[in-house]
Amino acid sequence: MNALEGNAVQATARFHYMDNLRALAMLSGVIFHAALAYSPLLHPFFPTADRAQSFVVDVGIWFLHLFRMPLFFVVAGFFACMLVQRRGLGGFFGNRLKRIALPFVIFWPLVHLALSWSTVHAAASVQHPSPMLVMIQQFMQMEDAPTLPPGTGHLWFLYYLMIFYVLIWSARSMGLQRLDDSLRKLGPIWHLGLLPLVLVPALAAVSAPHPAPESLLPQFWALGFYAPFFAYGYLLFGQEDWLARARRIAPWLLLASIALYAVFLQLLAGQTYDAEDPSASLALAVLEAYISVWMTLVCLVAGRALLNRSNRVLRYLADASYWTYIIHLPVLFAIQYALMDLDWHWGLKFSVALIATSGICLLSYPLVVRGRFLTALVGSRAPAASAVSG
Repeated sequence: MNALEGNAVQATARFHYMDNLRALAMLSGVIFHAALAYSPLLHPFFPTADRAQSFVVDVGIWFLHLFRMPLFFVVAGFFACMLVQRRGLGGFFGNRLKRIALPFVIFWPLVHLALSWSTVHAAASVQHPSPMLVMIQQFMQMEDAPTLPPGTGHLWFLYYLMIFYVLIWSARSMGLQRLDDSLRKLGPIWHLGLLPLVLVPALAAVSAPHPAPESLLPQFWALGFYAPFFAYGYLLFGQEDWLARARRIAPWLLLASIALYAVFLQLLAGQTYDAEDPSASLALAVLEAYISVWMTLVCLVAGRALLNRSNRVLRYLADASYWTYIIHLPVLFAIQYALMDLDWHWGLKFSVALIATSGICLLSYPLVVRGRFLTALVGSRAPAASAVSG
C-alpha cells in the first residue's frame, strides 16, 4: 500500500479506541462533578458542597482531574486532523459548526438558566446550605446586588475547541506543515520530557489544582495548557504506531505518575498562591504538568490495547456521552441539592447522585436525541467505512 492509499484508509477508518476514550473522558466528568460535593478541598467554593465529606474523595478526584480533560483534547485533536484530511478545511469547519458551535449556542443559555434556577431555589429552601449557598443567600438579600456576568460553565470545552479550530486554519495558512513533520520525528524522551515543560508556565499562573476556565474571556493559561494537548492529538493522527512502541514504558509512567501525585498531595496541603508571584506554585505546576502528560499517554496506550473494539454497550456509551455530558450538571445539582439535608454517609449520597444522574442522562438519549433533530448535533455519527485494529 502506498502513502496516498494509507492516508485514504486512515481518513475513512473508524478508530474505536479513540471513540471509547472520548466517551470515557466525558462520562468520567459526571463522576468528577458528582464527587466535588464531598471534597474537603472544594467545600468553600462549590454550590452543592455537602456536610458529609471525606479526604478520600480529594485523593481520587484530583488525580483524575489532572489528565481527564488533557486526554479529551488529545482525542479531539486526533479527530480534527482526520476530518481535515477527509473533508478539507471547508468541510471540516462546516462539520464543527454543526457539532460544536451550534450545540454551544443552543445549550449554554439553557444550562445556565437551569443551574441558576435550581441554585436560587436551593439557597432559599435548603436547611443545611453549603458556604457558597450561604453567600448566595446574602447576595440575594442585597438591595442593589450587581448582576454577575455569565460564564460558560461546564461547556467551556466547546468554547476552547472553537478557538483551537481557528488555530488549525491559521497554522495551515502559514504553511506550518513542515513543523508538523519535525515534531512527529521526535523520540519518546522528547515527548515525555519536554512537552510537560511547555505546560509549566500556564499551570504556574493559576492555583493548583488548576480551575475550569469558565470565563467568556479566553484564559491565556488555559490556552497554554490545553492547546499543546490538542496539537499533540492532531499530530498523532497517522502516527498511532508510536503508541505501540510506548506500550513497554506505559506501566512505568503509571507508577511514576502515582509517585509524583503523592508528592503533589503533600505540597497541595501547604499551598500558598500569590497572584503577584506565580513562581510560588512552580513546584506544583511542574508536578501537574508531568502527571498530565504521562497519564494521558498511559490512557492512550491502554485504550489502544483494551478498547479498540465495539459492542452494543460501548457503542451506546460512545454515542450518548456527548449528550450526557452537556445535560448532566443541571440534573446532578438538582439531585444533590435534594440530598443536602439528609443525614446519610457521603458514600451513599455520592452513589445515589451518580447513579441517578447517569441513569437519567443515558436513558434520555434514545427518547430525546436519537432519530430526532438533535441527532445531527449531539447524537451518533454515521458508521465509517472500516475500523482500524490495534
